[in-house]
Amino acid sequence: MNPNSPIDPASEPVWAVLGASGFIGSALQSTLASRGITVRYLKAPRLTAVSTDAAGILAEAAVLENERLDLAGALAGADVVINAAGLATPSGTDSPVLRGANALLPVLVADAADAAGVRRFVHLSSAAVQGHRPFLDESSYVQPFSAYSRSKALGEAALAARTQKNCGVVTIRATSVQGPERQTTLTLVRVAASPLASVAGRGEAPTPVSSVHALTEFTAAVASYDGEVPSVVLQPWEGATVADVLRAAGGREPKRLPRWFCRASLKAGYAVSSLLGERFHGPLRRLEMMWFGQRQEPGWAEAAGKVPAPRVAQVLDDARTARQRVDPAG
Repeated sequence: MNPNSPIDPASEPVWAVLGASGFIGSALQSTLASRGITVRYLKAPRLTAVSTDAAGILAEAAVLENERLDLAGALAGADVVINAAGLATPSGTDSPVLRGANALLPVLVADAADAAGVRRFVHLSSAAVQGHRPFLDESSYVQPFSAYSRSKALGEAALAARTQKNCGVVTIRATSVQGPERQTTLTLVRVAASPLASVAGRGEAPTPVSSVHALTEFTAAVASYDGEVPSVVLQPWEGATVADVLRAAGGREPKRLPRWFCRASLKAGYAVSSLLGERFHGPLRRLEMMWFGQRQEPGWAEAAGKVPAPRVAQVLDDARTARQRVDPAG
């Protein structure tokens, strides 16, 4: 069966998902299957974008008529569309491919969803768009600090600037999502079990480190919600502190470092990285999150009673256990 073949409008409404082969998309398959939801998995078109502003992205999307028509046909009869496609490259450099996947694609899918009469389009973005600010929230304020976070922020801005909005569009800002087999999580486990594991001060700062299970449950809750949902919602906090994360991932207590030392080290590191074209911004951001975390403001999920059960400690413990089986001495 052609994965992009039209959905029969006479059949019961289904959900359409783009990016099902990726980390989040594959986890989303299990969540939706457990809810008995009929899903059509679609292949996302590969796009490139030269624009670096929302108006330019909208102009580029407007000329992709054939791609929009193909997608609209594939979405016919769908009640919900979820875009889990994109490039998750926090340490990558800027490129037309990155902007195409993370900024142009969401606009094209939203336009196609409008044309197909879809009720709700859910786009998975990243809380990285708010950068280094002390807290994350659901406001339009963004402070991207890397090529990846700028591409995600550009996608959000372009979606917000669209004038054709027959379909309800909701952007979910995913936080620092972990999974037992994700390379990012395995790296965290290795660091947490090493002498490098450390926190700033007492390690009581909240962290947005989260589980893929909670994200997919939240995504399903947003997509199925009967009432109005804000245009931007933040994946809810799972209650972990920076020390909690390192204990779960490494099975040991992290070192406590003076806060002034951590701040000074990061300031120097970012200065050097900026001179080298942001080459080390990704690793430095991970170090910053390990030391200081980032608090989250309560948002729509808390108000609507749609906060999923926390799973991050279990995910990190599972990843640590799996690593110990492979490398008992590690």
